[in-house]
Amino acid sequence: MAKPSIYLVDVDRPDTWTKYRKDMCDRCMASCCTMPLEIKLSDLVRMELVDPFEAEHEDIKQIAKRLTKAGVVDRFNNKYGLFTMARRASGDCNYLDAKTRRCTIYDKRPQTCRNHPQTVGGRPGYCAFRAKESA
Repeated sequence: MAKPSIYLVDVDRPDTWTKYRKDMCDRCMASCCTMPLEIKLSDLVRMELVDPFEAEHEDIKQIAKRLTKAGVVDRFNNKYGLFTMARRASGDCNYLDAKTRRCTIYDKRPQTCRNHPQTVGGRPGYCAFRAKESA
């Protein structure tokens, strides 16, 4: 018996992704929230993880060091000023509700999330859509 379509998408293989449509997010298992998330300092301020004063006056490397030690950030790329956010052991974003599969900081979400999948990701305009299982 063939596996349901939920298993046909691999977030690491953009060739398996589906062309994005506006209504997809309501029926999805939040596959995009299992991908590594690279964000900028301005996103960390919006997410209230960094104080605006700190962002303006503190060395970005010191901010990265503090957030890495706190387990908020996995890595910092100084050349590009990008922070890679830490994730749960399951691979889910720390801000994804495990039961509802909805973002718990939606209004404060990073720009990368706001732009996905239109201009960012492994295949712009496409999404690693996985349909929710019917109850």
